[in-house]
Amino acid sequence: MVGEEMSPQLQDQINRFQQLKAQVQMIAQQRQQIELQLRETEEALKELEKTAAGTPIYKSVGAILIKTKAKSDIKKELMSNKESLELRKTTLEKQEGRSQEKLNELQSKIQNALNLAGKEA
Repeated sequence: MVGEEMSPQLQDQINRFQQLKAQVQMIAQQRQQIELQLRETEEALKELEKTAAGTPIYKSVGAILIKTKAKSDIKKELMSNKESLELRKTTLEKQEGRSQEKLNELQSKIQNALNLAGKEA
C-alpha cells in the first residue's frame, strides 16, 4: 500500500477502530473508578463493624462532616451504595467486554485488508 491511497472503506474502519479504542479506554477508566469506590465502601463497612455502640459516627457530605444519628442508618446507606456500585461495575464489565470484542473483530478486519492490499501491490 506504499504510495497508494487507502480505500475509503478501510479509512472508515480505521477511524471506527480509533473511536472504539478510545471508548474501551473510557469504559475501563470508569470501571476502575467504580472499583475504587467499591473498595472504599467495603472498607468503611468493615470499620463500622468494629465500632462500639454509642461511638459517634460522622459521614462526609461535600466538604463537611455530619454526625449520623444511628450506626444502623449509616450501615443501610453504605450497603445500598455498595449494591449500586456492584451493579454499575458489572454493567461496565459487560460493556467493556462487548466493546473489546468489537475492537478485536475490527482490528482483524483491518489487518486482513492491509495484508490483502500488500499482496496486490
